[in-house]
Amino acid sequence: QVQLVESGGGLVQAGGSLRLSCTASGRTFSRYAMGWFRQAPGKAREFAAASTWSGVVTYTYYADSVKGRFTISRDNAKNTVYLQMNSLKPEDTADYYCNAARTVVDSLRGQNAYWGQGTQVTVSS
Repeated sequence: QVQLVESGGGLVQAGGSLRLSCTASGRTFSRYAMGWFRQAPGKAREFAAASTWSGVVTYTYYADSVKGRFTISRDNAKNTVYLQMNSLKPEDTADYYCNAARTVVDSLRGQNAYWGQGTQVTVSS
């Protein structure tokens, strides 16, 4: 069982930045693929970014909508994954959720994964 707790959401003006954090319980964090999803009001949850660690190299994956603006990173020693969000747009407004999955495919697809409770991001125009 993995418990995930997100933090760092808030209200920001368009063009601004926020950094989200997701801290996991347990001692096997480094073995999990970690992902960020978001869900805007009235819309389905969508993939934003994911990270997996091979033991040597960290691999990252991004949705086209956030590529070049968002950066996912992880600190395995702190059991934490981050999402640095720059150049925020009003359309980035959503609840942001992190997940943990045994494979990167599961993390990317949001299946067979543990989820946090979400943190709200609001971008004003």
